[in-house]
Amino acid sequence: MKDKKESKGIGWNLDNSYLNLPKVFFSKINLNPVSSPQLIILNDTLAKELGLDSNYLKTEECVKILSGSETIKKGAFIAQAYAGHQFGHFTMLGDGRALLIGEQITPSGKRYDIQLKGSGKTPYSRGGDGRAVLGPMIREYIISEAMYNLKIPTTRSLAVVKTGETVIRETVKEGAILTRVASSHIRFGTFQYISQWGNKEQLKELADYSIKRHYPYIEDDENKYINFLKEVIKAQASLVSKWQCIGYKQITHNITKHKYLT
Repeated sequence: MKDKKESKGIGWNLDNSYLNLPKVFFSKINLNPVSSPQLIILNDTLAKELGLDSNYLKTEECVKILSGSETIKKGAFIAQAYAGHQFGHFTMLGDGRALLIGEQITPSGKRYDIQLKGSGKTPYSRGGDGRAVLGPMIREYIISEAMYNLKIPTTRSLAVVKTGETVIRETVKEGAILTRVASSHIRFGTFQYISQWGNKEQLKELADYSIKRHYPYIEDDENKYINFLKEVIKAQASLVSKWQCIGYKQITHNITKHKYLT
């Protein structure tokens, strides 16, 4: 599809540092345009934080970008590879229905991945259609923003776009695409993937990249890889504790109230 050029004042400020990793970490994506994209909801507050013009995001031009129907200047448009135990056994996974537009550098200098979820098939789709359904995308939008406002680290949601196409699940559903925002989409599974199908040097490159992006203050440490692991453990422990505060604590209260515990 035709490249949409950046216009003055729009606010796109994309970088693609992930593309500096070996190509085994990602696949370039051919877009899967949709028939009649329509903006359903836009997060104006998040748009401002990202340095994007909300009025522009509502235009037909940008809705086509947010539906995965048009590219944008300096965009990456890749699906990322990773692995995990999603189906009860260890296997290659990857972005089966998502693509990374690029990394938006905000006016404050922060870096955020801009990803489209439900944008169509990728090399990692495993036979799926690569699409998403309107209801679940709206739910993810609401829940991710609720979690953010509860001070729990999570991906955030910039927009939901209806595709104008149907998706077959248990019944015929309306298709939609969620624009998801994250500090990065590096996963435990990214490390699992390269450990299984890559080599030691590629694993080191991923670790160095992750440290530079998320923990630059340990880059010069003598034992930076050990310290990287410690930082990740601390972050995960903090995250789990916050989840417990809003979930497991309430569940335990309900179980105790109904005397399911002896």
